[in-house]
This record gives sequence, C-alpha cells and structure tokens, in this order.
Amino acid sequence: MFPRLLDDSRAYAIAGALLEGFNRHYRLFRETSAAAKQRFEQADWHGQQRAQRERIEFYDKRVEEAAERLQTEFRASSLPMDTWQQVKLHYIGLLTNHHQPECAETFFNSVTTKILHHNYFHNDFIFVRPAVSTEYIENDEPAAAPTYRAYYPTPPTLRETLLRIVHNFQLKLPFEDLDRDIDHVLEAMRRQLGDTRWRTNFQIQVLSSMFFRNKGGYIVGKIVNGFHETSFALPILHAQEGQTLAIDAVLFGEEDLLLLFSFARAYFMVDMEIPAAYVQFLRSLMPRKPRSEIYSAIGLQKQGKNLFYRDFLYHQRHSTDKFRIAPGIKGMVMLVFDLPSFPFVFKCIKDFYPPPKETTREIIQGKYQLVKTHDRVGRMADTLEYSNVAFPRARFEDALVEELLHYCPSLVEISDRDGDGQLEVILKHVYIERRMIPLNIFLQEATPEQIEHAVIEYGNAIKDLVAANIFPGDMLWKNFGVTRNGKVVFYDYDEIEYLTDCNFRKVPQPRNEEEEMSGEIWYHVGPKDVFPETFGPFLLGNASVREVFMKHHADLLDADFWNVHKQRIQAGDVHDVFPYDPHKRFVNQRAAVAVLADAAQD
Repeated sequence: MFPRLLDDSRAYAIAGALLEGFNRHYRLFRETSAAAKQRFEQADWHGQQRAQRERIEFYDKRVEEAAERLQTEFRASSLPMDTWQQVKLHYIGLLTNHHQPECAETFFNSVTTKILHHNYFHNDFIFVRPAVSTEYIENDEPAAAPTYRAYYPTPPTLRETLLRIVHNFQLKLPFEDLDRDIDHVLEAMRRQLGDTRWRTNFQIQVLSSMFFRNKGGYIVGKIVNGFHETSFALPILHAQEGQTLAIDAVLFGEEDLLLLFSFARAYFMVDMEIPAAYVQFLRSLMPRKPRSEIYSAIGLQKQGKNLFYRDFLYHQRHSTDKFRIAPGIKGMVMLVFDLPSFPFVFKCIKDFYPPPKETTREIIQGKYQLVKTHDRVGRMADTLEYSNVAFPRARFEDALVEELLHYCPSLVEISDRDGDGQLEVILKHVYIERRMIPLNIFLQEATPEQIEHAVIEYGNAIKDLVAANIFPGDMLWKNFGVTRNGKVVFYDYDEIEYLTDCNFRKVPQPRNEEEEMSGEIWYHVGPKDVFPETFGPFLLGNASVREVFMKHHADLLDADFWNVHKQRIQAGDVHDVFPYDPHKRFVNQRAAVAVLADAAQD
C-alpha cells in the first residue's frame, strides 16, 4: 500500500541523495568505459585489464557511499515504512526523463536493502518490478549521437559505405591496409548473403560506440534487407606490433554473436548514454540471449543480476517441478542443486570439507571474485552471487533440504517470514551458474567423434586459461562442462590459482631402489608446487580418451610447457585469445594467398 500523502519532508531529500549517488556511479562508469578507446589505440593492454577489474568494483563502492550518506544525514535505518514508500514515489518522479532509469532503480534497491533488514525486501518501497519504461528513450541534446547509425548503400556504393562506417569511429591509429580489409569483408558478405536481390530499404545499422575487450575493438551492427536481418561484428586488432590496425575477421549471425558476447568472457567496455537502447539493439541480433546476460556482457552486471532474479521469480511462478540435488559427482567444497526446468545451477559453500581439502569459506569466495574480475577467455563460466535468497520450502525435495542442513547449516534458515503458514528456505549466500553437461558424464555417453572433439576442446580450454595466467588447480573432467555449442568451459574454482604463483616441476629421479619402489612421495613438495607429469593417471584411464589427449595435448603433461607460459606472462606479454574460430581470420586468408602467389612464381 502506498501512502495517501507525500507529507514527510525528508522523503524528497532522500530520493535526491539516492539519485545523486547513482548519477555519480554512472558518470564514473561511462568515463572508464569511454577511455577504453584510448587504451586500445595506445595498446595499453595491462591498463585495459586493470580498468576492467576496477570497474566491477565501482558499483559496490557507490552503494556503500550512498548508504553511509543516508545513515549520516537521515538516520535511514530508523525511518518508518511510510517514509520509505514516499521516498520511492519521489524517486520515480525524478526518473521521468532519466536516461538510465532501470539501472537507477536497481541502485535504489541495492542501497535500501543494504540499510534495511531482509524481511522488508518484498515491501512496496523497493522496485520488485520496473516502474519506469525504458522504451524509446533518446538523448535529445543536439550534439548527442543516436544509439545507432543507419547507412543506405546501393550495390555500387557498398565499398564506400563500409569505409565510411569504419572511418566514423575516428580511430587515431592508421590501418595497415583498409582497402584490403574491406575487400575481405565484401567477399565474406557475398558468401553470407549470396545473390539475394537488394530490397528498396536495404540498410546497414551500426551501434554508435565500439565495444572493447582485452586486445580487440568491435564494430557491431546488422544488415537489413527487406524482412531479412543479418547481424555482424567486425573485430579490429593491432597489426605490425601496434603501429597500425587491421580488420581481423567478420562475424555473421546469431551463433557468432553469442560466442562474442558469451557468459564465459569478460565484460565489454562500451560508452553508452542509454544502455537500454543498446540492449534492445543487441537483443535484435541475439533474440535467444536473455536481456539479463546482455546487460552483464556490456558491463552492467548488477542490472543483469537484478533482471536475472526477476526472470527466476517469474519462472518459479510458472513451473511446478522441485529443486533437487544436482546430478553428477558431488563436490567436496560446494553443495550444488538445480531446478530441472531452469537452465542454471545453485551452489552453496559447505561449512566443512573432508581431507585432504584445506580451505576456508573466505578463500573460496576470494577465488570466485578472482574469476569475476579476470579475463575469462571464453573458458570460465560467469557466476551470479546473491545473499538472503528466499525459496518456497514446498518446492524443495526433502533430500535436498537434509543435505543443506547437514553440509551448510550456517547458510540455511527455514522460517515463515510472512506469518502466512508458508515456509521458506532462506539461503544466506549462494552462487548461480549456467547449467552445462559435466564433461565426465558427456564422455561416458559420447560417440567416438564426440569424444575426440570434447578431449581436444578440454585441452584447448586449459591452454586458453594458461594464456590468461590461470592454473585451474583441479583438472578432473567433472570440473569442466560442455555448452550447447560444444565448447568446454571450466566451472569449479575452489583450487584456482594465478599461473605465475605456481611452481611447475618435473618429478625428481629416484636416488636409489628404495625411493623408486616407495608407494609414498619421497621428495619435498611445496604448497605451490605442481608436477604436470602426474596428471596422467587421474585423467587418462580411458584408452580412447588417452589416445586423443596424447595426440593433441601431451605437452600439458610436461612442466616445460607451463614454465614457458609462466615466463612469458612474467615478461609482460598479453596473449591473444580470439572469441571466434581461427579459420575466420583474414590473416589466414592472406597467408593462403601469399602461398599461392609464391607457388605461381616458382
């Protein structure tokens, strides 16, 4: 119920202070995102990675600042419910012409729930549903760029249009050979679109800001031809050791864009005045991707988290199946459960761990935070972290409740919060990840061709992680999952380490027969020592798996492989990891042309 009168003079001031806190947050968010273009032009890869890590922390810092201000100036935690309801109404009024209303509503929720007890979370003074529409928001300032630009080429002017699209981003470095790159793009477009007749409304729509991540910049848009739309992205990389630029590939269609915006990759840096408009455009390119994941992919992970939870509540209301213990081998550190009809898993850190595990809840949470802020290179699943989440007890299988109470008693509360006789299971801390097929289960049921692909992908996943300075720790098959498109992704982080913190060693030669025959480790092993040649017995018991692994990835069993990469990273090198198949790269096409030219001369 809303108050009949807006009669509390404090309410408007509190609403204004909250919006000032959000506006400061988004200004800083935009500044660091916009600066990604300059870092890209300067090849400041370490600065780009640092900015990506630091930007993730911006939101929580601004929430802390806003909550502290409300406590200091208004004693916010002691205000009556009626005042908070008035605060919300004033806040809605302040958002009428705001350019990021949905994010401002989420900020409001974050601050108020930090100040107030979780029993109040469902009351009328937070935004359980959005109150301000994000449809058709535009920046009306005369000098403001639109969300996207539309170009209307005719067949003879397509080359000039593509050149204009690239030039409009005003990158300060010259291209190595832009005419050559545009030729490659045109040839790829002809292969993709075929000989389709151009309709009268043929156009190319391109988002006005480039997307930056790691060592790449991306132009993102779509080709509209009558009723047919084809999404595309142009990756732009440095050439000639950072002196020039080159278009590296052209990506077409939803599948390529889904890989580019994958949940297993770091968040993009992109300068957006109106994020909802960018999300709407990107959703038209990837209709199967939830809006929550798109918000996260463009760096607004708190908004993504908020939308995910709304989607989850909506799914609960329209489903009847029960939460259960997740299928597969149970972990020693995490208790994992799922809802069969919902494509995610829920993970709680256990209160105790059997030997030989030696860890703490704080260490494990630190590992998950490391993954959140690190370059995930398409090989580590993103996680959503929640506190004080309430589930209907009636939707839980009894066996799951028993396991939660046994392994995670400090995290579980079962109560009737609303006093209506409906029990709830309240989890004080939970991680949520996209569900994948555990690799060990996949291998048990796979055909020989599928086994070969999965084992090659497994090794490639580890090598991508190594390139990004990550040692997975526990490399067992059960800690990796297979995505819908067959990609292998790592998802168990409790033993993850920076590669540069590990000491990779060869097993010493035994000095005598007694040592050689000993069933125990007779040589010294430090806390960070890793012996890659010992991985084999744990990973390669299946003969068909071993054959494929040794053919493609035997180097993973050699300490020299790991040390070479460790030394490379310590020397400051940032490795290229491409979010698209290598065969799509134009550099490979150029190499093939050069080989043919040389052969013709011979």
